[in-house]
Amino acid sequence: MATIATNRFSPRLPDLFAAVRKRLSRGAAAYITKHSRRAEIEALEAKSDAELARMGLTRDRIVHYVFADRIWF
Repeated sequence: MATIATNRFSPRLPDLFAAVRKRLSRGAAAYITKHSRRAEIEALEAKSDAELARMGLTRDRIVHYVFADRIWF
């Protein structure tokens, strides 16, 4: 009896996985960029202590203020 070894997977399967991984990576990068709050933090850090006080903020609470809708401190 002869045994035949066959490749059970399509030769295109690795390419398909690579394409899916690439799209997921691009999507994750776009999501992170869109939801980044670095610019808001930097804008608040550029303000003087008097300006922050008028807003009811102290310098050590800037990050808490920016992420108040996502994280509870």
